[in-house]
Amino acid sequence: MSDWLHVHRGEAPLVVAFPHGGSGLGGVEPRFASPWLARRDADWWIAELYEFVRELGATTIATEVSRAVIDVNRDPSGASLYPGMATTELCPTTTFDGTRLYRAFDPEDDEIAWRRGTFFDPYHAALAAEIARLRETHPRVVLYDAHSIRSRIPRLFEGALPQFNLGTNNGAACDPLLEAALSEVCAQSGQPWVANGRFKGGWTTRHYGAPAKGVYAVQMELAMRGYMDEPADLSEANWPAPLHENPAILPTLKVLIAACLTFAEGTSA
Repeated sequence: MSDWLHVHRGEAPLVVAFPHGGSGLGGVEPRFASPWLARRDADWWIAELYEFVRELGATTIATEVSRAVIDVNRDPSGASLYPGMATTELCPTTTFDGTRLYRAFDPEDDEIAWRRGTFFDPYHAALAAEIARLRETHPRVVLYDAHSIRSRIPRLFEGALPQFNLGTNNGAACDPLLEAALSEVCAQSGQPWVANGRFKGGWTTRHYGAPAKGVYAVQMELAMRGYMDEPADLSEANWPAPLHENPAILPTLKVLIAACLTFAEGTSA
């Protein structure tokens, strides 16, 4: 669709979204104190990790714009998704670790509005259009919002994050049968996992998940250690680390996606 927004259309009742995989700085690179810091918190290699979903007929939507420019998984009003907890804003002013992103002043209202109109709104227009397109031919559509994050970020959570972090907005965004099926896959993986723990689902999950309308949204936040090496001390020289040739979590991801398709196709109800 553009040089920063990529939509691959499939016909299966599944949309897989990659809101944080991009590292482009959207023409505002000079504003950042460090371009590397402005890219550091990307969901590195996430689209490559889930590349197999296209072979299954899934639609994929990805933005190449860094979440430091604008986070398309935040409430566009600016309201916090996790009140009282450390998080980052619609246009983040710090990294996950709390390091300031800007050389001088943070984005002001007019700049935030420009970024929203330029990147946030087109991303969500495309996402909404693909869900609507698939709903025309399928009674159920699953939206799988694909994320990953470093395993240890003390400012955001204590200790090591579980490998699989399923978010359904405490069950409001999807059917209990789908949540149970995905939870069972995570449990069978033998890796630590949690449902609706630190990450309950961002704005995408909460906004689009409408079971009564046939749209079932889930977020999967992966700890990056499952598919890449995480240095103890990150630097521009060692981060991002390469994607593993045979990611340990890939077999589980394939079963998770299969469970989403099974539910969407109505064979699990």
